[in-house]
Amino acid sequence: MIDFGRVQKELQECSKDIEASGIKINPVSDNLVHLTGTIPGPIGTPYEGGTFHIDITLPDGYPFEPPKMHFVTKVWHPNISSQSGAICLDILKDQWSPALTLKTALLSVQALLSAPEPDDPQDAVVAQQYLRDYQTFVGTARYWTETFAKASSLGVEEKKLVEMGFPDSLVKSTLEAVGGDENMALEKLLSS
Repeated sequence: MIDFGRVQKELQECSKDIEASGIKINPVSDNLVHLTGTIPGPIGTPYEGGTFHIDITLPDGYPFEPPKMHFVTKVWHPNISSQSGAICLDILKDQWSPALTLKTALLSVQALLSAPEPDDPQDAVVAQQYLRDYQTFVGTARYWTETFAKASSLGVEEKKLVEMGFPDSLVKSTLEAVGGDENMALEKLLSS
């Protein structure tokens, strides 16, 4: 059974230092099983300046089982599937410990962006490019960051929803709460 008291405490702790870490975690709905995390791209990497949204689902055994996480934002990285957003990271699998938190897991994902492990890839094509043609890898990763992880990439969804008659500030906060997913935001806006 999920320890919802702990989850609530983790969300409060994370919200205390959003300014310092840039890491945010918000519930997608009221039940705290489905969350969305946001991490900034690490400085000095091709992901710098990007904002990356991560879908988080807590299993029944949380915190004794790791959270299920995958990138919603498309990212070009050897340890992240360019198709599904699946993340290859030991602490999200067999190295998870109940002492870890959702924030530490997101910090580890952010660290993974800084230090790819191409010898243990989630995406073999990206890993091969990283190993064989590093400059092309960097250029592609930067292009994907510019295309999918910059604030302007939310602009299209935002504009569509505002044109439907929803207030701009409500559209922005709803899109942020659902990790930039236009369909989920529309659903939430229509149900409120």
